[in-house]
Amino acid sequence: MLVHQILNAKSNDGVVTMEPDTSVSAAVELLSARRIGAVIVSADGNVPLGILSERDIVRELGRRGTGCLTEQVDTMMTRELVGCSRDDTAVAVLAKMTEGRFRHMPVLEGEEMVGLISIGDVVKARLSELAMESEALQGMIMGH
Repeated sequence: MLVHQILNAKSNDGVVTMEPDTSVSAAVELLSARRIGAVIVSADGNVPLGILSERDIVRELGRRGTGCLTEQVDTMMTRELVGCSRDDTAVAVLAKMTEGRFRHMPVLEGEEMVGLISIGDVVKARLSELAMESEALQGMIMGH
């Protein structure tokens, strides 16, 4: 399965972005309200500058306390983004996520973001693909 197929299966709410000078507390409110695990940091909503995840926030809360909630998201975001293209396979994306120990990946065309996929999206797609393969094999074995 390819990334563009995963994106097509998702609801098209667009990618949630936040400007770099937004407070971390506002990011926490957004993550909670939208029930999402990460937000892309972007000045224009198209070119990602970084990503801020629940893990990033919890790590800093544990290290520095609640004072970090008043800082800007660009002080806490992960700047070294690992992205993928629409033509990458689900297996390749899963391998990158596992190796990098992260759960969200922007889908890029050049510098511009065209989507965001989570490890949950990839696992769901992969399970669907495996179920179809299993049914096909069972059909072949049964002679259908």
